[in-house]
Amino acid sequence: MNLPLTPVRFLRYAEQQYPQAEAVVCGDERFTYAQFAERVARLVGGLRGAGVQPGDRVAFLSGNCHRLLEAYYGVVEAGAVLLPLNVRLSPQELAYILNDAGATMLFVQEQFLGLADSFRNDLRTMKSFHTLSQGSAAAEWVSPDSYEALLANATPLREDFAGIDENSLAELFYTSGTSANPKGVMLTHRNIYLHALHTALAHTPENGAVLMHAIPLFHANGWGVAHFGALLGGKHVILQRFDPPEVFRLIQQERVQFTGLVPAMATALVNCPEREKYDLSSLQRISLGGAAASPTLVREVEEKLGCPCYAGYGLTETAPVLTTAATKAGMTLEDEQRYTGQASTGYAIPGVELRVVDENDNDVPRDGKAVGEIISRSDGLMEGYWRQPEATAEAMRGGWFHTGDVATWNEDGYLLIVDRKKDIIVSGGENISSLEVEKIFCAHPAVLELAVIPVPHPTWGEVPKALVVLKPGAQATEAELIEFCRARLAHYKCPRSVEFQDAPLPRTGTGKVLKRELRKKYWKGQDTIRPESVEVKSSAKGS
Repeated sequence: MNLPLTPVRFLRYAEQQYPQAEAVVCGDERFTYAQFAERVARLVGGLRGAGVQPGDRVAFLSGNCHRLLEAYYGVVEAGAVLLPLNVRLSPQELAYILNDAGATMLFVQEQFLGLADSFRNDLRTMKSFHTLSQGSAAAEWVSPDSYEALLANATPLREDFAGIDENSLAELFYTSGTSANPKGVMLTHRNIYLHALHTALAHTPENGAVLMHAIPLFHANGWGVAHFGALLGGKHVILQRFDPPEVFRLIQQERVQFTGLVPAMATALVNCPEREKYDLSSLQRISLGGAAASPTLVREVEEKLGCPCYAGYGLTETAPVLTTAATKAGMTLEDEQRYTGQASTGYAIPGVELRVVDENDNDVPRDGKAVGEIISRSDGLMEGYWRQPEATAEAMRGGWFHTGDVATWNEDGYLLIVDRKKDIIVSGGENISSLEVEKIFCAHPAVLELAVIPVPHPTWGEVPKALVVLKPGAQATEAELIEFCRARLAHYKCPRSVEFQDAPLPRTGTGKVLKRELRKKYWKGQDTIRPESVEVKSSAKGS
């Protein structure tokens, strides 16, 4: 007998096996798995009653909230496609995504009603707008049936999951669009089910684990936590807005054991002066992802938050987790070597195959020096890009997904991302990894955050420049920082100049620095415009 692989089974299992276990904590609201599953069943009935048809795209414009977590199950069980939206996007970007997806229903958290109002008239397929909380409609264009009203008036519906096509579309997540219009990533029921199992195997959380959703649920399938957390009867602690003291308060109050952070969040936590007021002893692991981490940051997290910390890697297109940098069984790494290993890109989790290839898709040597592009295939790999068959074929040529990330790998199978193709700096014919330089700067005690970008140079074509934000109260000079770097890296890799920034660096809604935006200022008016993608040689000059 073959049962369809669908995430609907995870919640059904949790409802049966852990009905009285606490499932969700969100603000002042708490639900057991029996209560959570009942709300999901009402959502399924409410959507069907509202006329949602199989395959319809149902969008949510919401920060982290138990209702968005419910949608991870209810929307897909109703046969529709869940479309979470990045709340930090501009009105133009949101309108583009909703039109491209052909979404027909939009649920809006109240704080984003003004944002939705600014683009609603540009939507071509939208049939109705609904607020999330109970109460009267906030405006004439909003349906009087809020999310809560929809649930209250619905007949609970629990479908027989045996009738679900595991290869049908379940979720649609849009890429961040840092260099072009965002693309819709199609994840099937099968993608999501197997990704959750493999991610749980990689991280081995125990039954009933307490998991904090610190990263946005609208980002990259919530890193799989929304699904494997339910399968294990875990408690989902919803962080509604990232604020370091609130993070610490929830860890202490709910005895949080596991959470995932982007490096910018981790940096804010280790530098928060209120940290020592809270009991963080329940923490068992912090995972870093979404952007490159430095060994310095990994060490600071372990020392100041008191638990193991290691990086991982993935993309929206891979559901998203591909790797973990947890130390492999049988390996012993000491002191700084351990931090360096745990900050690396890591090795493939179960269910994932990885290669590092040259421009002809031939494997580069596993010597930790030769560079190439990471390509992957896995059970979580997307079905393709929504309505973009040419882009899908290009990205998945040869049966492997081409990530656009340039890396080395070693004989132990550990990868280390050197850079995105578009962020490699080619100075005088030599490749310079902006990430390598940034990790050196992160070790300076005065640096809070930075970005290394290429700027034009009359002789070398382009050279590195560092844009630096200092920690509050800290001081450093341009000469000091350049010398700090030159003492640790080959001189040709080091920035020729440092520019101090008063404001935080611009980032996407998922924490990635918008280097494309930073570059514009320095390339404006140049005879040649820097391309968004560069050719990378298959070997790297040693330092």
